[in-house]
Amino acid sequence: MVRETPTWIWHGDAKDHWVGPRTEVAIKLELLQHAGSFKPRGALCAMLELNEQELQRGVTAISAGNHAIAVSYAAKVLNTHAKVVMPANAPQARVEKCRSMGTEILLVEDVTVGFQMVEQIAQEEGRHFIHPFDGPKTVLGTGTVGLELYRQTLQQSLPLDMAIIPIGGGGLAAGMSAALKQCNPECEIYGVEPHGARSMSLSFASGKPEKIDAVETVAKSLGAPFALPYSFNICRECIKDVVLVSDDELYRGMAIMFNELKLVAEPAAAASLAALIGPLKSKAAGKRVGIIACGSNIDHATFCQYLGLGQALIDQLDD
Repeated sequence: MVRETPTWIWHGDAKDHWVGPRTEVAIKLELLQHAGSFKPRGALCAMLELNEQELQRGVTAISAGNHAIAVSYAAKVLNTHAKVVMPANAPQARVEKCRSMGTEILLVEDVTVGFQMVEQIAQEEGRHFIHPFDGPKTVLGTGTVGLELYRQTLQQSLPLDMAIIPIGGGGLAAGMSAALKQCNPECEIYGVEPHGARSMSLSFASGKPEKIDAVETVAKSLGAPFALPYSFNICRECIKDVVLVSDDELYRGMAIMFNELKLVAEPAAAASLAALIGPLKSKAAGKRVGIIACGSNIDHATFCQYLGLGQALIDQLDD
């Protein structure tokens, strides 16, 4: 139901150019996971706990795409039915992917309205709410990404000094960071958010989960409108700091990943690399760094558009 995805060590002139010759980089290729992202790990971990009667009633979820696809995949595998709420601006390819697996989709104005609707569905229809980023089972599932990254880099003689993890709501960051810290307490872990979806960095600053007024980022998969206590508290315990990247930095990261690594990454999957070659470059210098390509659920037209924007930014730097 979930595959162990590979970790690839980045070598070559492009790596030396972007991050420096003394910095070693391991990339966890989670975009090769079933359903195109890391999300089935948490969704299945939660749904495998449901008894037969609960599965018969079905599940519900709220997501701009990757979690919706993962819940649809998990529902199909476990022979149950999913009703998923998605914001109206969710990429159409992701909506259709969910529908192709038999999921009922409800489109709403925005994610905030969506969370209200999904709670109503769970209450009225008795469906189990599979949360996109919070709760013990979700975090336990995403922790397996960190465990695999630790083991695979050790097997390749590249024990990590540092890891950079994308943050939307914080489910991936909480699980991965907790696993990595248990395996190697000395590993420095950083989170990365888009400027337009900075709920976790605001939460770090205030010391409590915070909410943002609006989500404005090309990385829809990282567009959680708020942080929640469970994942926030784990992130605060295990993550040293959260840095921010712009949409332009995400476009550039996508172009580098395509040009040099031959990866078709959605914007969220370029966040770790964007942080590594941007705000965290000096901190990473000379270290063994783990990053994650977390998903690849993007249609070809949108990918080509973003790729062009990223390549133009690279060309400007070369001029």
